[in-house]
Amino acid sequence: MGSGHFFWAIFYFASLCSASLANNAKINFREKEKKVLDQILGAGKYDARIRPSGINGTDGPAIVRINLFVRSIMTISDIKMEYSVQLTFREQWTDERLKFDDIQGRLKYLTLTEANRVWMPDLFFSNEKEGHFHNIIMPNVYIRIFPNGSVLYSIRISLTLACPMNLKLYPLDRQICSLRMASYGWTTNDLVFLWKEGDPVQVVKNLHLPRFTLEKFLTDYCNSKTNTGEYSCLKVDLLFKREFSYYLIQIYIPCCMLVIVSWVSFWLDQGAVPARVSLGVTTLLTMATQTSGINASLPPVSYTKAIDVWTGVCLTFVFGALLEFALVNYASRSDMHKENMKKKRRDLEQASLDAASDLLDTDSNATFAMKPLVRHPGDPLALEKRLQCEVHMQAPKRPNCCKTWLSKFPTRSKRIDVISRITFPLVFALFNLVYWSTYLFREEEDETF
Repeated sequence: MGSGHFFWAIFYFASLCSASLANNAKINFREKEKKVLDQILGAGKYDARIRPSGINGTDGPAIVRINLFVRSIMTISDIKMEYSVQLTFREQWTDERLKFDDIQGRLKYLTLTEANRVWMPDLFFSNEKEGHFHNIIMPNVYIRIFPNGSVLYSIRISLTLACPMNLKLYPLDRQICSLRMASYGWTTNDLVFLWKEGDPVQVVKNLHLPRFTLEKFLTDYCNSKTNTGEYSCLKVDLLFKREFSYYLIQIYIPCCMLVIVSWVSFWLDQGAVPARVSLGVTTLLTMATQTSGINASLPPVSYTKAIDVWTGVCLTFVFGALLEFALVNYASRSDMHKENMKKKRRDLEQASLDAASDLLDTDSNATFAMKPLVRHPGDPLALEKRLQCEVHMQAPKRPNCCKTWLSKFPTRSKRIDVISRITFPLVFALFNLVYWSTYLFREEEDETF
């Protein structure tokens, strides 16, 4: 019985010793990280001013591989021609001076938060307007040093980048916005940027943009040569397609409605001058206000945009409806003047006939030379009348449908209104056919290109 207690005491003591050794090993392992950092980054052992060597320790350029993770795209401004993006930017290169013993795989990597402790590539964003780091709650940056000397630098940044736009097809356009990264001081003899193999650019899922859709993105190289040398450069082209439904509801349909409302004056009585004038002026001012509001949200470019063609033609139709009423009013007053002149002429003729009848009544004994009712066949006057009758008895010409239809409306002013009721909608429908076929075809052509 005593030997059994002795055995369990020895087992318990061995367990405590093994736990203590494990704890000591763990503590020593963490302390080993500090020793490794002091060993490779200690004073006089590493100089961050000197760039790493090339591949396999050669004197070639240092190779830095880049990859990005696009977290969000906040705004795309047409008037400023810029866009704002938040991304996680990563660089990876090899610095053989930072190699260390991984203690049989226990040290996977060392983590730093101070970028000035090691050499860093002098990369900058060439089309940047504004930018800032994120420091809440702590600076969103880290540096990982791997046992083979590989260094990974990761940081979260927000950038406002220039995006030159071609607005000729606005709002049926597609825009390409670029993100350019280049070396500022090191030439390609010392530093070369390459995209990371595999998937160099990643975009967050369910990326939401209010007026655009990110169709695709392409990576490319854009090395630039200056009088000081050639510099390595990388770029990402983001292809954005503008969402047309917003502009259809906010611009195109209201403009169509204003044009159609301006046609209501063609159906009003030509004598309703206040109603027709107020309708024409109101639609014209509304259309002008909407056009100015559209132009206020766009930059003043030197070329004609698709939206300019649309608003300009709609404004012309509304203005044409107002001019049509002016023409109708003039024609109505001209018709009234002619009618008054005809009435005066009839009154004068009636007065002359009344005077002649009064003379006949007073001179009842007057004799009149009566022309014979029947003439002889050889009478030249009878021959002349017969020829006129033959001419008048010729086959009538085929009646013109338009003239026959317009003859139902006796006045010119009424005819102008009736013709406008048909002409304006037909011309506007023809314009829509040409407009949409032209710009939609050009959009598909650009997409194919």
